[in-house]
Amino acid sequence: MSIRPQTLPKARAQTIQRMLGLHDKPNPFLRGNDEGVTGRIVSHLRAAELYWVSEDMAALAMSSGSQLAAARWATADRPSPCGLIYFDGGVGTVQVSGTMSGPVQALAWGPSPDGTLTVTHLMTREHFMGGAQVPFPEAVPPLVAIREARLPVTVEPVPFVDLPAHEGMKPPLPIVSALAAAWHLMQQPQLVERGSVEPGKADARSLRRSGLPSDPVTLVSLRRQYVPQAREGEPSGSRVYRHRWVVSGHWRDQPHGPERALRRKTWIPAYVKGPDGAPLLSTERVNVWRR
Repeated sequence: MSIRPQTLPKARAQTIQRMLGLHDKPNPFLRGNDEGVTGRIVSHLRAAELYWVSEDMAALAMSSGSQLAAARWATADRPSPCGLIYFDGGVGTVQVSGTMSGPVQALAWGPSPDGTLTVTHLMTREHFMGGAQVPFPEAVPPLVAIREARLPVTVEPVPFVDLPAHEGMKPPLPIVSALAAAWHLMQQPQLVERGSVEPGKADARSLRRSGLPSDPVTLVSLRRQYVPQAREGEPSGSRVYRHRWVVSGHWRDQPHGPERALRRKTWIPAYVKGPDGAPLLSTERVNVWRR
């Protein structure tokens, strides 16, 4: 069962409560963790801003993330210093224990004592219970922490292939690249629509009584129609194109900031280029993704 935007605050609160029951012992659901991992994850979840990403947006993050070669993980590059982002449909799988693999459906991030950024990979309780024998199932939180990654906080982007291992495991590149892509895409209002969803009234009252956060959830989804504002390489002068062709989606370093001296990764969606009415070249297969 997936978590909906209105129920994400409650799921976060129940996860905090059940993890606090561990009394800062090593998390029994998290593979290879240190003694302070429970307190660190709880601290990140308490301070986290909440994001719920629609299934088509999650798919775009996965697809566009595969075209990124590097990323920065500094505070200025994140939508918030600490966050919890739930991807409807998930963003890939990781090895949980032995031969068992599980889907990653949410990611939480926050600072680590060593100055790196901790990204906690989370699976829903239903998926975890479907693949594990747990002696006390009532103690399993709605979001189960199954893996950690430590990402360097640097001035320059770090290539994904150079990311260091944590406790003998390299960060799963499809997942961390999807997170980096999601952060970039969330800064593109012409492509991405952001809204706010409040928790249900009963849940909000219960959370306030418990002294737990009842913050609204930022809903992130693709706009229904997108028309590029500026197309690269439009014909100019006396050059005349007699065909149309498809330009694949790609990342571009977009100038911004004072005197446009800074660069920000911007996703340019696929579009058809060339004069209206001209024949469409079909030398390549074109996959059309409709909502």
